[in-house]
Amino acid sequence: MLEHHRARPIDELLAEFLRDSGLEQPLLEKRLMDLWPEVVGQMAAQLTSRLEIRNGVLYAYVRSAALKAELFQCRQLLVERLNERAGGRVIFDIRLLG
Repeated sequence: MLEHHRARPIDELLAEFLRDSGLEQPLLEKRLMDLWPEVVGQMAAQLTSRLEIRNGVLYAYVRSAALKAELFQCRQLLVERLNERAGGRVIFDIRLLG
């Protein structure tokens, strides 16, 4: 007897595949880092030399002490905006280094 499978949208199947294969989190992290200039602005992004995510923390290497202080003041808002735009809970904190 043939089994009948319900048709599912490709985006649902792809999301399931990414989850099952362990690729979902790395893709969300990449998306979040790509959103950095959009969220902090082009000028701030140009003063950021490197971004990396480790254990749910975004490490941003900032070349300006003034910018670092400004970003520190609004880092929780940045966490919320970055996660929202990335499409999931990717980070829970931002550490500003430089």
